[in-house]
Amino acid sequence: MKLHATVAAVTARITERSRASRSAYLQQIEAAAARPPGAERMGCANVAHAFAGMPGNDKFRVVVERGPNIAIVNAYNDMLSAHAPLEHYPELIKQVARERGATAQVAGGVPAMCDGVTQGTPGMELSLFSRDVIAMATAVSLSHDVFDAALMLGVCDKIVPGLLIGALQFGHLPTVFVPAGPMTSGLSNSEKGKVRELAAQGKVGREELLKAESAAYHGQGTCTFYGTANSNQMLLEAMGLHVPGTAFVNPGNELRAELTREAARTVLEIVKARRYMPIGRMVDERCIVNAMAALLATGGSTNHLIHWVAVARAAGIQIDWDDFSALSDVVPLLTRVYPNGSADVNQFQAAGGPGYVIRELLDAGLMHEDVLTVRPGGLREFTRWPVAKAEGGLHWEDIGASKDEHVVRPAAQPFSASGGLKLLKGNLGRSVIKVSAVPEDRHVIEAPARVFDSQEALQQAFKAGELERDVVCVVRWQGPQANGMPELHKLTPPLAVLQGKGHRVALVTDGRMSGASGKVPAAIHVSPEAAAGGPLARLRDGDLVRLDAVAGTLEVLVDAAEWGAREPATMPAELRAANGVGMGRELFAGMRRNALKAEEGACTWL
Repeated sequence: MKLHATVAAVTARITERSRASRSAYLQQIEAAAARPPGAERMGCANVAHAFAGMPGNDKFRVVVERGPNIAIVNAYNDMLSAHAPLEHYPELIKQVARERGATAQVAGGVPAMCDGVTQGTPGMELSLFSRDVIAMATAVSLSHDVFDAALMLGVCDKIVPGLLIGALQFGHLPTVFVPAGPMTSGLSNSEKGKVRELAAQGKVGREELLKAESAAYHGQGTCTFYGTANSNQMLLEAMGLHVPGTAFVNPGNELRAELTREAARTVLEIVKARRYMPIGRMVDERCIVNAMAALLATGGSTNHLIHWVAVARAAGIQIDWDDFSALSDVVPLLTRVYPNGSADVNQFQAAGGPGYVIRELLDAGLMHEDVLTVRPGGLREFTRWPVAKAEGGLHWEDIGASKDEHVVRPAAQPFSASGGLKLLKGNLGRSVIKVSAVPEDRHVIEAPARVFDSQEALQQAFKAGELERDVVCVVRWQGPQANGMPELHKLTPPLAVLQGKGHRVALVTDGRMSGASGKVPAAIHVSPEAAAGGPLARLRDGDLVRLDAVAGTLEVLVDAAEWGAREPATMPAELRAANGVGMGRELFAGMRRNALKAEEGACTWL
């Protein structure tokens, strides 16, 4: 299938825009790849320290026999349900390495926090910047520099982007990502959402709410809605950085363990075949565009309009929201997975999963097929799903037609002709909206603004009955420089209640909502942010605001002369004093000062 003209044009302009930075990046990884192996290059004391903790046979393999040595970077902790299974992965990987005359070392661990735990608390203000901490921890892990390849063990929101950014600093290494899969289905996401709305109205108490939440989040694995964590896995499949079909196999399934072993075999095959397929070469402009297309086709997390900008920058590639917007115009929506539908990711997987979506996009000319992947067969290998052999090992089978067209549809019969994300521009700045979950009659909202300086203030106004009308709720001082850009999920239930009562409501914020933003129209990531003197700092209660996801505009309908003459507000002194104090936030002050705009990836390292 010929590549779609828009996909080709977007790729071409990204390539041209990135020419100098990408060239410099490739020169850097070429120089690193040209060096002798670490055990030969380093001094004897360095080598002795690097392998002192190894069992004797492993030490012999790597030092004397010069066998390949795999770095394992592990995001394991048992606080995160999705990461708890990773505890036992290193031993599986080491067994495979030994069977093939190689070795593997846990090069380091990276922190991994759960946004579900910290949502609506001060700890959430560490969340976005934890991505860059994870990237730095990955770099520290790989800086021992005695590795021939790497395996990245991680799953959730900031963890995968952080691992990927860190791995790209060592772009000369062949690298495979190793997830753990979603938890089995519990209380449905839609039923959980209903209980949350009842709780917001005071119709059910804490006991009933906790019972519902615990029935939804009940075991090991990622949460089953299609938020940032599961969007991560979809994008890694589309980029060819997984073993094909790895994303959504549940923990505890024997297939899951075999896929982990296959990840070790895959990275060793790259090394031993001497195929020059380092991650820095694989993650090129075409690969990034493939990830963007997969995100749009599945109505994935809006967080990736920040994270994948940062990932691309780490590989010397410059993308922006105009690129996402152009692709969204031509990439159809092929899935309905909560919050864009009632199905969860297990139902998505059963209906065809990532492989089905990738095949449909390739066949429609909406993804680049001529890309490098961790498998020799290229991206077509990622259009099949894995099956365990009775005698051990794996084979891959064709997925065939959608098993449930309420969940996954062919590109010729999509749920929507365009993707699930929309760029909004106007006198309130640049922002994005996830329209795939929003009813069509709510794509345009025009109503008076109610301006809040915190999410707590909005919740208090809701409880006091002050928002029982058509209203655009504006929550400012939530950007990267203000307070680390926390997600504002606690606002979804009260706004959904107002919308359910027939009021026309919307949220406008320089904060985040991510993959679970739901059915209420929300213009998020407004840039420049209020703390940087952005337009939200000029808004006042009662200003008429128009959010138009059809035309792609976000505007305050105030006379231009009056608007231009307004002095921007400053962050309230008490809010500024409280920001960055307690819960370890003091340690992130430098990151808040240095953070780039959301559209620039909110990077703290450039």
